[in-house]
Amino acid sequence: MTHRRSRWAFILCAAACLGSATAVRAEVSEVRIAQQFGISYLPLTVMHHEQLLEKAAAKAGIANLKVSWAQFGAGNSMNDALLSGNLDFPSGGVGPLLTIWSKTQGRQQVKGVASLNSMPLYLVSVNPKVRTIADFGESDRIGLPAVKVSIQAVTLQMAAAQMFGETNFAKLDALTVSMKHPDAMTAMLSGHSEITAHFGSAPFMYQELRDPRAHRVLNSYDVLGGPHTFNVVWTTRTFHDENPRVYAAFLTALGEAMDLIHNDPKKAAAIYIEEEKSNLAPDFVEKMIRDPENVFTTVPQNVMKYAEFMQKIHAIDAAPQSWQDLFFPEIHGVKGS
Repeated sequence: MTHRRSRWAFILCAAACLGSATAVRAEVSEVRIAQQFGISYLPLTVMHHEQLLEKAAAKAGIANLKVSWAQFGAGNSMNDALLSGNLDFPSGGVGPLLTIWSKTQGRQQVKGVASLNSMPLYLVSVNPKVRTIADFGESDRIGLPAVKVSIQAVTLQMAAAQMFGETNFAKLDALTVSMKHPDAMTAMLSGHSEITAHFGSAPFMYQELRDPRAHRVLNSYDVLGGPHTFNVVWTTRTFHDENPRVYAAFLTALGEAMDLIHNDPKKAAAIYIEEEKSNLAPDFVEKMIRDPENVFTTVPQNVMKYAEFMQKIHAIDAAPQSWQDLFFPEIHGVKGS
């Protein structure tokens, strides 16, 4: 019922935005969207495969909207593309969103569009001596998307602060290496690399744990004290304000992608395999989608815990006063945190 109520609130907000456009104005003729690697981006993958944005735009009277897609390895590089005018909708972890939100206050005013999911992040290691983060040694290296700024890096800092004391939040930073998830997984499991651990995401962390040498060292849900948003989509105030009909169509398409995932996990799994050209078994992918700890939702969850921590360690100059400050108003009616 929670998803259904949130879904209806989401659709009503999108519809209100469509209705608020009192006249057909000149909006963008092309929308540029980027995602990263992994099944956590499944809503965008479904949107791409089913051409949901093109269809939503056509229903709203926007003819021939071109939608371009790109894949990046980390959120910080997406932020560079956004600020240089080469991207409209980046997606990534809460950490990169908070970073760009803080940096652009009073300027481009980047904010979140919606959450993509609430999903855990596992820190996996093949070093048998490493059972907690306190066991990492100088010879260990931890692969993650972007040192210091990715959500994995920030979560590791939060865990270090809890384990070693707040002033030692950066204790493990020197062991981290910026790597794309597929590369980090391959390096760690090869046995011939300095990478002995990977702070990744689905499906990579589940694939890694099928190897008898691998074990979980940390679960981000334990660090945050419960489920939290992993990925979000964001854009600039200018794009939001100058393209209300396209923006509303994006929200509608994202909601429809969520519906497909919830209503037909088998089809969603098949779409993921086709789009990613994945060799994973359909049953394995569908199991991840159905796993209760992996929730595909537009509702932000526990993002303020990341914001408060990042401000405390001076990773961002200012933190939002509430989760609504971090997102554009179209989703303010949902029960986020």
